[in-house]
Amino acid sequence: MSTVPQPLETPDGNQLVAGTHLDRTTPPSVPARDDSLESDEAWGFGDTSFEMLPDGNVRLTGDRYDLSGLILPGVGPWMGEQLGIPFDPADVHAPHYPPKIAEPVTNPAFLEALLDVLPTDAVSVDAEVRLRHGHGHTQEEMYAIRYGGDLGRIPDVVVYPTSQEQVEALVALAAEHGVSLVPYGGGTNVSGALRAPQDEQRLIVSVDLGRLNQVLWVDPANRMACIQAGAVGRDIIEQLAAYGYTMGHEPDSLEFSTLGGWIATHASGMKKNRYGNIEDLVIDMTVVTAQGTLTQSALPPRESIGLDARRWIFGSEGTLGIVTSAVVKIFPLPEVQEYDAIIFRDFAAGTAFMYDMQRAGAAPASLRLMDSVQFQMGQTLKPASTGGLAKVMSNCEKWFVTKFKGFDPDRMAACTLVFEGSRAQVAAQQKIAKRLAKRHGGLGGGASNGERGYQLTFSIAYLRDFVMEHWILAESFETSIPWSEAPALCETVKRRIQEEHAARDLPGKPFISYRMTQVYETGVCIYFYFGMVYKGVDDPTAVYNELEHIAREVILDGGGSLSHHHGIGKHRQDFLPRVVSKATLACNTALKRAVDPDDVFGIRNQHVDVE
Repeated sequence: MSTVPQPLETPDGNQLVAGTHLDRTTPPSVPARDDSLESDEAWGFGDTSFEMLPDGNVRLTGDRYDLSGLILPGVGPWMGEQLGIPFDPADVHAPHYPPKIAEPVTNPAFLEALLDVLPTDAVSVDAEVRLRHGHGHTQEEMYAIRYGGDLGRIPDVVVYPTSQEQVEALVALAAEHGVSLVPYGGGTNVSGALRAPQDEQRLIVSVDLGRLNQVLWVDPANRMACIQAGAVGRDIIEQLAAYGYTMGHEPDSLEFSTLGGWIATHASGMKKNRYGNIEDLVIDMTVVTAQGTLTQSALPPRESIGLDARRWIFGSEGTLGIVTSAVVKIFPLPEVQEYDAIIFRDFAAGTAFMYDMQRAGAAPASLRLMDSVQFQMGQTLKPASTGGLAKVMSNCEKWFVTKFKGFDPDRMAACTLVFEGSRAQVAAQQKIAKRLAKRHGGLGGGASNGERGYQLTFSIAYLRDFVMEHWILAESFETSIPWSEAPALCETVKRRIQEEHAARDLPGKPFISYRMTQVYETGVCIYFYFGMVYKGVDDPTAVYNELEHIAREVILDGGGSLSHHHGIGKHRQDFLPRVVSKATLACNTALKRAVDPDDVFGIRNQHVDVE
């Protein structure tokens, strides 16, 4: 028996029935991304950085973050304690940006043809613009540009297309004139993916997608949106929120990374537990390749159409084509967003809590566990309690946790939670979290500490370049690993770095900490943070990379992945033969040759010789 289709009500109150046509909403256009807001020589916004004050206190400049403008007296002394050196605020390794920049390679015929496709204000050969498009944000790259290192080959021309047609014309011109193209999103990668091959003889063009940054349409009934690939996370959030929706994808680099970059690196976000990873969110994508443009004729919820060429693009890191737009899932803005924090006696107890939350199907949007070192760092990034009552309360909280409850500050771990959803969903998750925290001996840290811990993710990113000026190299690296192997791996990596640091008789002692972030049925993502004093060390970035690579070997030996979401690029490509078979590498090479036989997209990420 057939039934009459029942009306469906969209969030805006309109009713739809089967067979009716849905008019998608076309949002107003937004200005092209303003790159002048961002620093060329350090992470983030140009008006924001940690600075050392004459009295030895630290302050975050600008007004963009909760931490901005606050006086932080504990940062310098704590860094000195952690790294085993007396911290001298006056001992500064002042950067001298920019480094020497090589003259560009030229190709007059291509450049003449290029100006028939793009206006003159969409083409740049400025030296510092070229430099910025030739590197990402590894410590090695940032040290090189700030202290006179040689990046070697960088793009010769930077272009800013504003349409799908212009990108298609660029790819055709590159093939015709023997030019190499490198897609560029936000430049935030930490895998060396933007470093040009040093032996590349062709003219290199960086294709900056920053002017392809629009939300093209929003479909509220089917909960989809079409977004251009150059849109950065902060703009995507703002534009979708105006219609009552979110994409829910929030990587640590949210403010600066782009949708196209998320696809090309196979990214994951801090709220993955609720919204999914990038491959769960993307329904369709448009990609310009040397063979033409990859598109589909319809947007069904799922389809079985044989091999899907679009799926090759996830994790392709600029080697197969240029993502110009994608259709993504969107979600109504949550009815409730609440934060919480829980303190555990040690990392093992916190890990058990994380495991049980996942097994109970109650993992909130974000669930992150910090070891004692990161917990202490978070406490250090608090202003001095100047008011009488504030100071008394701070001392009381510390006494209650460490004296009355007996938690050891050098062992305790802290978990931050972000709950999003309906009031009923959040209440149910909170109830389970409270019960499981009690089971594992956790103490409630409160909503304000939970929110502060989550928001610190964005401001704390500025620390890396600040400590570089005080003779400290630091970087993060990540992995995913089965639950059963995770606790042991954390301690094994920490111990091995300490041993290798001592064996080289390096100054001070290494900084090493870790945290658990995204959780899965089968395992968890672990972030490691490693720092070392480099004053007096010959070729410090080479030494740092050597130690990090040893840590990566330990991770692989312990059953961890080569990367969870940072990608491979050039920084980790030498490890690929350890984690995939020779046949897999051969298939990947054959795919590249078939899709891009002339190597138009010649960035050579994940390049492994299998001959």
